[in-house]
Amino acid sequence: MSLKAKISSATKTFYVNICLYLKPQLNSMKKLCTLITVLTLASSCAQNNNPVFPGWYADPEGIIFDDTYYIYPTYSAPYDKQVYLDAFSSSNLTDWTKHEHVLDTSAIKWAKRAMWAPSIIEKDNKYYLFFGANDIQSDDELGGIGVAVSDSPEGPFKDHLGKPLIGKFHNGAQPIDQFVFKDKDGSYYLYYGGWRHCNVAKLNDDFTGFIPFEDGSTFKEVTPESYVEGPFMFIKDGKYYFMWSEGGWTGPDYSVAYAIADSPFGPFERVDKILQQDPDIATGAGHHSVIHDKNSDDYYMVYHRRPLDETDQNSRETCIDKMYFDENGHIKPVKITNEGVSADPLK
Repeated sequence: MSLKAKISSATKTFYVNICLYLKPQLNSMKKLCTLITVLTLASSCAQNNNPVFPGWYADPEGIIFDDTYYIYPTYSAPYDKQVYLDAFSSSNLTDWTKHEHVLDTSAIKWAKRAMWAPSIIEKDNKYYLFFGANDIQSDDELGGIGVAVSDSPEGPFKDHLGKPLIGKFHNGAQPIDQFVFKDKDGSYYLYYGGWRHCNVAKLNDDFTGFIPFEDGSTFKEVTPESYVEGPFMFIKDGKYYFMWSEGGWTGPDYSVAYAIADSPFGPFERVDKILQQDPDIATGAGHHSVIHDKNSDDYYMVYHRRPLDETDQNSRETCIDKMYFDENGHIKPVKITNEGVSADPLK
């Protein structure tokens, strides 16, 4: 049991003992039980850190810049209202500051709606924010994946290209759900794709386009079994951990699975599902990212989920829970909680 859980349990015990001590002064056992219930619930709620900030937010990317944690999510609303992106920062994973409209459609003239799944990276003291927009359904529509740039991770961001970076379908992948990844050799790759297809492309030095692979292709398909959307990659112990979302994002079966490979190009053989709904906590747990401080052994999964009492597809909230590995380097199933994580200041 974590220290935070022990404190929570001890607090509840304290309240219960107080109530029992006061029992002679109470008029009835019913009043006693009511008081115990109220105080216990109050104690429990005071310890809860999920969701990590208020509001409907989905597809969160968590990242560390210097001594600060950041989360960049999708504003979860009807598509025509998704015209901006907010960001959140924290020094300890539990207390978050909101940075409103770090990017919106006033800065991206070609984007009109459905701004989705931001992914950010720092390069040469600039911050590059990749995003999807317009939810295009064919090559005849304007939209796809764009990139914006700022001198600060808190924005404001401006359009880097004046047009989409990827505005067409390649290998059947809808140009959405982008994730920018820096490899250990210094190369930068963009993983992306909806409609059950995932591509990877190698970014050029200034993120204005792509460098073709040795076989002459620009977009290489790396789709693993059961992939739907939401790719994410990290390296641990020299291995490439490739992760993605499965199921339908509007339903309870939304979830996260992963593969381990020796190369950023795979092959990515599905290992297991590691994040999914808990009927006692929330449904639709998926579209995640991972935060890891290189000076720590702790790994955190940042994801969205839908409260049990919500049926609207856009009622999604951002949460964080710990992620653990077994002795073989496999990821253990992540337990979604209301408690969330304890404060973890960056050193």
